[in-house]
Amino acid sequence: MASNYDRLDAGQRAIVDASVETYARVRPALKGVTNDVLYTLREMFKDAEDAESLFITGRTKTVESFREKISRIDPPAEPGGSPTLKFPDPFRTLNDMVGVRVITKLPRDNAVAANLIKRQRDIFDCRGDREKAIGSIESGTYGYASRHLILRTIQNEAVREYQAVFNPDLPANGSYFFECQIRTIFAHAWSEIEHDIRFKSQDPRAWSPQFDRQFTATAAMLEVVEKEFAELNERYEKVRSFWDESGEGALPLTPDRIRDVWQTLLPHVDRKVDDDWGWAAELVAAHGLTETWQLVELLDAERITEVRKALDHRYSPGPDRLLDDLLLWRFGRAHIELTAEPADAAPHPRRDSLQRRLKQIERYR
Repeated sequence: MASNYDRLDAGQRAIVDASVETYARVRPALKGVTNDVLYTLREMFKDAEDAESLFITGRTKTVESFREKISRIDPPAEPGGSPTLKFPDPFRTLNDMVGVRVITKLPRDNAVAANLIKRQRDIFDCRGDREKAIGSIESGTYGYASRHLILRTIQNEAVREYQAVFNPDLPANGSYFFECQIRTIFAHAWSEIEHDIRFKSQDPRAWSPQFDRQFTATAAMLEVVEKEFAELNERYEKVRSFWDESGEGALPLTPDRIRDVWQTLLPHVDRKVDDDWGWAAELVAAHGLTETWQLVELLDAERITEVRKALDHRYSPGPDRLLDDLLLWRFGRAHIELTAEPADAAPHPRRDSLQRRLKQIERYR
């Protein structure tokens, strides 16, 4: 497959060759800029309390990649005209000779990471910030999302060294533009594979339209997976907050609070037709359980498993029955005395039911 360079005319090749020669000469110094930027970003995230990255990587564009990129041409400006080089002055217009990537866990982390970098105004000047996606919601297609920042270094010593190599006759100001991509680990994996197959393949015989379909399908799955992991993380953070006895965990067990905790921990056991959870507030209050963390402690997964085994429910219990059984398992006869009809009442169906279930629990134990 012909490269971009192969399609150029003699005049265009001369311009490209001159730039490539310069790039090959200065690239070692430019690698110093890349290493300096990487070190700065890694230290930045290491010390950050509100931002996290899985890893930060970077690269200095290879000479071959540089040649191929600056060999791109634009169509003629006028009918019958000649195509022109897209990057006739690459050292002024290209921002990706130095490129770094900040890899995060979840989509929401991208914005946090971007904001952290943009706040370091004494190190970097952000000159561009955009969301890049091969597919978008507006077009009804799928693709990976990535946050792209164009950053300018400020009085950077590694840049000054590079500038001295590039043109020793000009004053070195330490200012250099480079690209910083921020994306999730899922998007990173997808884009790396997609780039290798779609953009690095040089043999048109190795291409099939089925690849496009598969990339679209995997991008759709990627979006679903990221959404599920994001929701899972939100649920985890919410559950963890329930145990904070000096914060969320101390909130009083109102009917609405009990419903919220229950639907977070046990969404598969939620069959109440109405939204009135006053019955639950009365049951737990009878045992002095008044704060969120106490209810979360009661709804222990292992305890629920044991209760189900002990009582061998013929029908899957709803929230009211399961909560009642959990309290009976934990408090035993005290639960009967605190929540059932008086022993001398007639009739006393709840007391009879609780006593029967308590005997089942005692036999199981």
